[in-house]
Amino acid sequence: MVNLPAPAPSSRKLVGQPLLISISIFASLGVFLFGYDQGVMSGIITGPHFRKYFGNPDAVSIGTMVAVLEVGAFITSAAAGRVGDVVGRKGTLFIGAIVFTVGGAIQTLTTGFWTMIVGRVISGFGVGLLSTIVPIYQSEISPPNHRGSLACMEFTMNIAGYSSSVWMDYFCSFLDSDLSWRIPLFIQCIIGAILAAGALLIPESPRWCIDTDKDAEGFRILVDLHGGNPEDHAAIAEFKEIKDRVMEERASGVARSYYEMWKKYKRRVLLAMSSQAFAQLNGINVISYYAPRVFEEAGWIGRDAILMTGINSIIYILSTIPPWYLVDRWGRRPILLSGAVIMAISLTATGWWMYIDVPRTPNAVVICVIIYNAAFGYSWGPLPWLYPPEIMPLTIRAKGVSLSTSTNWAFNFLVGEVTPELQEVITWRLYPMHGFFCVCSFILVYFLYPETKGVPLEEMDLVFGEDEREEREENAEDDEDNEVDGVDENTSLLSASTPNGGSRKRHRKKGWFGIFKRRSTSGEP
Repeated sequence: MVNLPAPAPSSRKLVGQPLLISISIFASLGVFLFGYDQGVMSGIITGPHFRKYFGNPDAVSIGTMVAVLEVGAFITSAAAGRVGDVVGRKGTLFIGAIVFTVGGAIQTLTTGFWTMIVGRVISGFGVGLLSTIVPIYQSEISPPNHRGSLACMEFTMNIAGYSSSVWMDYFCSFLDSDLSWRIPLFIQCIIGAILAAGALLIPESPRWCIDTDKDAEGFRILVDLHGGNPEDHAAIAEFKEIKDRVMEERASGVARSYYEMWKKYKRRVLLAMSSQAFAQLNGINVISYYAPRVFEEAGWIGRDAILMTGINSIIYILSTIPPWYLVDRWGRRPILLSGAVIMAISLTATGWWMYIDVPRTPNAVVICVIIYNAAFGYSWGPLPWLYPPEIMPLTIRAKGVSLSTSTNWAFNFLVGEVTPELQEVITWRLYPMHGFFCVCSFILVYFLYPETKGVPLEEMDLVFGEDEREEREENAEDDEDNEVDGVDENTSLLSASTPNGGSRKRHRKKGWFGIFKRRSTSGEP
């Protein structure tokens, strides 16, 4: 039986829905920041003053300068799970903002290629922390029926950051000096400083507080999120559900290590990592990092290429708005599946128009890229940031999301590093290649991803048909058939069809073929 603590005193004037929305908007500055950083390099690397200052760098140098940020992001995103568990979600947010600001200042004041590399790596350290902790924080303060829409709003802020950087690059391109690229880099410092200051004002994640035995503070935050009334039944029920889950995990005696996470929740971890890997393999950073180069390749030259990138970014932002309403109505699977189809078609069409190289090619490529960006912005853009934190249990959520986010940055680096070289070597074939990965992502989601729409975080085990403690109890009683055991993370094969009542025993089906035979019935397209 969970004892309800007296809520800690609160001085917050905002409670309920206004508090939730204001927290979401402010936390989204974190993703706005790394969205800005992703886009800012795309415009300045084609500028004449930038190229002259760095001695007309070749494709490999450009690729390294752009992609080295992902090296730093990979390192800290892998470590962010531990950091987030020790210092909390808001503490990690603050540290990430400070580190990013320092890196942005080094980039702004760079004296050469290697100084820029150092600044990019340090900014990457901040980006890795922010990109891991913001989705965790968002998922842990959001109610189940709005969790998807709030995460998608967060991604809209990411693309707003990207678009802002592109337009900043465009307007600064009219400056006839090195300020044309130093000013866009300096804007990163301003945004980072604002985020760091605000991180001191937002509340901590209530789930982290309860998990670290700060029950009174956690209950107070839940009460504020539910309207400010300590007698609110929804706040009390949510507190008890979270506390019960924490106590259950502790009673199991399982260590919170990466090894135990992999052993017990391997399938969830692989799903989370695959979502982030395909978000990059589906080709978005060919466009985000190198859009002006893509448009130059198609026939738009110089400042016109940056202008086309800016127009494309506005449509990109607009495409991220429909998921606000659709993700908690349609669900995750239909959006990911439809997005993969549209992206595959538009990328293949982009390569075809570049191959035939006719007078209409420049305009056709712009249209294809806009369609692709819109499809990505509505599907594979926001959902890989939503899916990992919501399928991970509280005890290993930070560690699981850190692995998925580090996967994102590893593939982000791979794509960013090789794209300039591939644009010169395989030219138009680059785009159908990423279209092929879109097809692969469709197959993966169709057969393996369960639907999580509207499921409370503490009840996600039911979606995966997984309950380790019940499995052990059932196996202890089962003396007649050693082949039958309870549904666990390694045998459920992502089936969400296990009924809430009745027996949860079944025979183990061996081999990977079984995966394709059993799809989540709740997530059938």
